[in-house]
Amino acid sequence: MSAPAVELVNVSKRYGEVHALDDVTLAIQPGEVVAMLGPNGAGKTTSISLMLGMRNPTSGTARLFGMDPKDLRARSRIGVMLQESGVPGMLRVEEIVDLFRSYYPAPLSRSEAIQMAGLEAKAHSLVKDLSGGQHQRLYLALAVCGNPDALFLDEPTVGMDVEGRRRFLEEIGELAAKGRTVVLTTHYLEEADQLAKRIIVINHGRVIADSSPAAIKARVAGKRITFSTTAPPEESQLAGLRLSSRQIEDHRVRLLTNEPEEVLRELFRRGVEIQNLEVAGADLEEAFLAMTHDDVAP
Repeated sequence: MSAPAVELVNVSKRYGEVHALDDVTLAIQPGEVVAMLGPNGAGKTTSISLMLGMRNPTSGTARLFGMDPKDLRARSRIGVMLQESGVPGMLRVEEIVDLFRSYYPAPLSRSEAIQMAGLEAKAHSLVKDLSGGQHQRLYLALAVCGNPDALFLDEPTVGMDVEGRRRFLEEIGELAAKGRTVVLTTHYLEEADQLAKRIIVINHGRVIADSSPAAIKARVAGKRITFSTTAPPEESQLAGLRLSSRQIEDHRVRLLTNEPEEVLRELFRRGVEIQNLEVAGADLEEAFLAMTHDDVAP
């Protein structure tokens, strides 16, 4: 049996008195698409840094393809897209892609890497002239240009427009379909739900959930009621309803409840105008918020 693509064994990481990670053990197998979720400061980025050998654990062991993450044999098999990336502004897109390609034993062609990132029209442009979203696409080109076995993406779509995000997710989906290992962190939970077959939730430096998106969502009891209305409901119209949560933005209302039939019956009786009604199970965002809200730091 082949070694896991990524492995953390009883890993802890401390910064002075701060426990960024606390005895975390997990393994990601070749070909898995995994999303790591957690609130700010939960330990996601620290976990990625340890997996990549960018930081050393205070205790425990990190392995990449069964090797030390600093081993060049392991590093030559990965592509990385981090939040704090940076490349020389006076190089052209095609030049920086060629430079990064030279670091790998069997890279993609320059044109293929640029095409995957949707930067064909900017291939001859200087890096400094790219927009924020185009910079993110460039970082994707640099992450995939080495034809990696495993791809690490830390908040990759920040700054992208809707079309850029859509194309990015399609490209990552195609890489995953080809058997590449993908480790993703994101605040856009719909991205995690769309791409990942496995969700790891970290809070206060500990893994509090590790399962499929469907299993994670099933941990939240109840149904989500969403509808639009010409005027937001008054407080008196919602008083006394058995709701787990509620969210009202402009003319869109979102309620979570274990008794959707009774709540709807009461809303109609109280004269709440309801349009575009939807009733469904809890989504990943609601499951995530429920888990991280209830999880208390030791």
